[in-house]
Amino acid sequence: MVTVTDEMVEAYQRDGVVLVRGLWADWVEMLRAGVARNMAAPTQQMATLKPGEPGYFFDDYCNWQRIPEFAAVIRQSAVADVAARLMQSERVQLFHDHVLVKEPGTTKPTPWHTDGPYYFVEGRQTVSFWSPLDPVKDAALRCVVGSHLWEKDVLPTRWVSETDFYPGENDYLPVPDPEAEGMKIVEWEMEPGDAVAFNFRTLHGARGNITTNRRRAFSLRLVGEDARYVERPGPTSPPFPGHGMRPGQRLREDWFPVLRG
Repeated sequence: MVTVTDEMVEAYQRDGVVLVRGLWADWVEMLRAGVARNMAAPTQQMATLKPGEPGYFFDDYCNWQRIPEFAAVIRQSAVADVAARLMQSERVQLFHDHVLVKEPGTTKPTPWHTDGPYYFVEGRQTVSFWSPLDPVKDAALRCVVGSHLWEKDVLPTRWVSETDFYPGENDYLPVPDPEAEGMKIVEWEMEPGDAVAFNFRTLHGARGNITTNRRRAFSLRLVGEDARYVERPGPTSPPFPGHGMRPGQRLREDWFPVLRG
């Protein structure tokens, strides 16, 4: 049983991030099996390391329809109810799943970024769950408190080429250096099945994996009743080609199922 307290809801609304202990504690082995199936047959694997950079970072998404373990966790676990409480939304709709595996010796950190401007959806009621499937002390997710309330989104960039993802640099905040700028950063030591819940607009990154153990993580992105499709000035990530939606519409339910409400 996963308990979401009023204090957790208040923290999520105020800070844009909160820790949910044991969200998928009963589903860890199933998620590990799904990750193994995903790694054996990737579909949209993204390049995140430059040639010659040490380690291996597996990064793939949008596989729930072909990986039964992911579909079972999404539909049968308590995640939709937890999302509803945190987002303060009766309606919870699936956006996509994401697998991120940092093998030992992958020393490159995940750059600071916000997910929102890469996506074709906007709204206050959004949540990502990032859950390690291995104990995490040194390769945890890091989030900047309150960044979901900033006036502008942070400039989306391509991590390998280090170029802007879209034109219109003035429409975004430059990517900050939270440590140098004294921003409040939260991160936690986590057990398998714990989850960091954070808003799509929350600035976040992750440390490199300097340990001798792999760090497998499963992430799930969900949206609430105020989320709507928006057009971006270039290709989105994930791209979802041929979706046929128009600005202002809710995400089509045959592609993005309603899990609650």
